Amino acid sequence: MERAGRLQVTLSQQHPGFSSVTNKMNIPMLLLHPHQHFLKGFLKTPPRHYHFIFHSSAHLRSGIPCAQPFKALGLHCTKWMLLSNGLRRKLCAPATLKDHTEGLSDKEQRFVDKLYTGLTQGQRACLAEAITLVESTHNRKKELAQVLLQKVLVHHREQEQLNKGKPLAFRVGLSGPPGAGKSSFIEYFGKMLTERGHKISVLAVDPSSCASGGSLLGDKTRMIELSKDMNAYIRPSPTSGTLGGVTRTTNEAILLCEGGGYDMILIETVGVGQSEFAVADMVDMFVLLLPPAGGDELQGIKRGIIEMADLVAITKSDGDLIVPARRIQAEYVSALKLLRKRSEVWSPKVIRISAKTGEGITEMWDKMKEFQDLMLASGELAAKRRKQQKVWMWNLIQENVLEHFKTHPLVREQIPLLERKVLSGSLSPGLAADLLLNTFKNRE
Repeated sequence: MERAGRLQVTLSQQHPGFSSVTNKMNIPMLLLHPHQHFLKGFLKTPPRHYHFIFHSSAHLRSGIPCAQPFKALGLHCTKWMLLSNGLRRKLCAPATLKDHTEGLSDKEQRFVDKLYTGLTQGQRACLAEAITLVESTHNRKKELAQVLLQKVLVHHREQEQLNKGKPLAFRVGLSGPPGAGKSSFIEYFGKMLTERGHKISVLAVDPSSCASGGSLLGDKTRMIELSKDMNAYIRPSPTSGTLGGVTRTTNEAILLCEGGGYDMILIETVGVGQSEFAVADMVDMFVLLLPPAGGDELQGIKRGIIEMADLVAITKSDGDLIVPARRIQAEYVSALKLLRKRSEVWSPKVIRISAKTGEGITEMWDKMKEFQDLMLASGELAAKRRKQQKVWMWNLIQENVLEHFKTHPLVREQIPLLERKVLSGSLSPGLAADLLLNTFKNRE
């Protein structure tokens, strides 16, 4: 039997030259049916602007396309609020800061304002607290994090306009096999940049244990001098099982660091592999650090990560390792010539560096600045950043859709049973996946 409810519609009619006219009416209706006939009954002359608020005591299922009838009538939807059993759900809302902050309590608003003010004033404690907020998996804290990020994004755009449209910070991704000397390089490189007046932020991602979920977070302990520098901020974060060597919120942490006034962002990632494409989708330049005398280097490093590298640095080029470092440099120079160019204005370079003696690091910084200048002048950097935002949006959608799928009550009930059947061999993984997907698809 269809459940009937009561619809309260707040109409805000606006015409040019006339003041706003507001009418309220309560009309019984069947919630499980489309609203076209109902609307056409009283919207004989559709105005330019309506504000609809639904109040219903009946249960409205999430899969019903409520907005479609209104769009079919050519109405502009500004805000939809469903109040069902005390539940308020936004169905459609413009992406403006005002709408993001409407649902906050006074305490939450003060908290967000405090973080935003402290962040934009360069307070490290507020930056640390802001990153902790965006890393939280608590639903309400996620909402607060998005409000804060929206405010920072507005501030970020204003600052970029003052900077003649140029990026406020240079984002560099660093990757390499364990033992390549990434932390030692960042320590020396970071100190060199802070002495030259730069503010540097290091987002160092450590692998989490699959068994305990814990992480050593050892990068900060290996950057003792840099961690004491007031113009440097080091943020170690566990991967929490995320593929790609970056956390889900690394991209948001980059935005917060730039909002805090840091003009050089280094993202140190976990390991080497095809999943490192994740970091390449959030940085301006991707640097690969490789140690000498590591065996059959060209076979040991996957082709995918070599193709992504804008700069290859052979580390530990000092003492007895100078000769093997030169040999490996020559090998990679030859190998890179065979790969397809990803940029019209830049060809990947291979250099030798030593964090112990400082050899080659100044030259490396010059190459990085040359890359930035060429990419900015050609417009490739701006295009790359726009593309990265789109890619990252879809990455987050995929992750959230998977989480929504796994936590849906009907799917969650069947997962243990189907997993046992797959483990016992009585059901193929493909069929089990199809059954779960069909359950989710037909959940209504």
